[in-house]
Amino acid sequence: MELAITLNKNLPEPLHQQLYEQLRQTILNGRLTPGERIPSTRFLAKSLSISRFTVTTSYEQLLSEGYLETVKGRGTFVCQQIPDNLIDSNPIEIIEKINPLPIKLSKYGNTLANIKNVPRIAEPELQINFRYGTPALSEFPIKIWRRLLSHYCNANLNWLDYSTEPSGYQPLRKAIAHYLTRSRAVNCEPEQILITNGTQQALDLILRLLIEPGETIAIENPGYLSARIIFETQGSQIVPISVDNSGLVVQELANFKDNIIRLVYVTPSHQFPTGAILSLPRRLELLSWAQQTGGLIIEDDYDSEFRYGEKPIPALQGLDKSDSVLYIGTFSKVLFPSLRIGYLVLPKSLVAIFTRAKWLCDRHLPVLEQQVLAEFIESGHLERHLRKMRSIYDQRRQVLVKVLKKHFGKRATILGEKAGIHIMVGFKSDLSDEEIIQSATKVGIGMMSANPHYLANHPKGEFIFGYGDLTETQLTEGIRRLAQIILCS
Repeated sequence: MELAITLNKNLPEPLHQQLYEQLRQTILNGRLTPGERIPSTRFLAKSLSISRFTVTTSYEQLLSEGYLETVKGRGTFVCQQIPDNLIDSNPIEIIEKINPLPIKLSKYGNTLANIKNVPRIAEPELQINFRYGTPALSEFPIKIWRRLLSHYCNANLNWLDYSTEPSGYQPLRKAIAHYLTRSRAVNCEPEQILITNGTQQALDLILRLLIEPGETIAIENPGYLSARIIFETQGSQIVPISVDNSGLVVQELANFKDNIIRLVYVTPSHQFPTGAILSLPRRLELLSWAQQTGGLIIEDDYDSEFRYGEKPIPALQGLDKSDSVLYIGTFSKVLFPSLRIGYLVLPKSLVAIFTRAKWLCDRHLPVLEQQVLAEFIESGHLERHLRKMRSIYDQRRQVLVKVLKKHFGKRATILGEKAGIHIMVGFKSDLSDEEIIQSATKVGIGMMSANPHYLANHPKGEFIFGYGDLTETQLTEGIRRLAQIILCS
């Protein structure tokens, strides 16, 4: 262990005394904690380019004063309890805690600090958590992934170096382009794909490169909360557009004549959180709006792979004839969230500037994971995994809907049950959302209200139920416990 110690041979104070004082201060201010092992005399002497005798002399003084203790056969450690009189007798030498001047936040920082409903990073451990977005992690083909990791890890050491491909690993971009063309009717070439660190980075790049602070963005209401937070922190003006059973109500865009809408953010294949699917007439209407106004469209296709009983409608991007659509996808729901690999399909005219901005953000994503994912897709493992997961999620979806209808009947309205790995449910209850969440937590159930996802017309009693990572037994038991809370209120 290296210690940040500086000794000056030009000072009149002997080196062993300088070392003693600095070690003592390090212990008193907590940088060396009680019970922590300190470097051996030989190691510290070599590290500081001084004699071992100097270090030994300093250690002996600290040992005699009760700062250090030795354990035979193990080494020298900071004492578990520093005598109070040692601290009290030298209060001036201890680094005192003072009230520092407040650090001034930027406009971005102040905006973020004042935004409500920022998603929590840590969640309590609960027996049954209906949080949305988590796939069935236990069903992931970990053996195949591990084998591919081992292969590419041992093939060469290029993955340890900086990547020369700021847009992302070329074979991965080629595999994604082929996959999107076949499965989503996206019209793209590998050169149009930018590999990102998930959806959030793609949104951040779009906002910083294409939208000036103060310009207007239209979002679905309700809509994806994290996207809205990104837009707000970048200083955008946000206008809510209603969502019905056919998705975004496109004609409402004309209601904001005083605000030139520069960008519309949509989740057309499985609207978040209602689950509505943007109908083909509305897709064409939205594309027509973009062509006539010069507006842009962000198409967030976050979980279109999971559909039950219905054929997917082609992506907006594949219908676009005027380079108005920026298409975002991710592998977080398809594979696993910690992979942190997403992609952004760009009009050709924007590829160069987005690549430059991405390079400034983080240079590149880990090469090894990109290599493995490319092979995973090209070898057919992705499509086999998707077929398996559609069947599993479909069965879990059916169980969840069945038990909801069994326990709640007409007191529950179920939305978005034909796609994705979550549904939205509206309950008729006298309890507030917070009361339901708190009561559910007491019986080991994790709940998430849909209320924060509304920018306007906040409803009561709507909740998002993720079912991807829950077993049929957990789904059944979770709804049973929830019914006891809501129906007995």
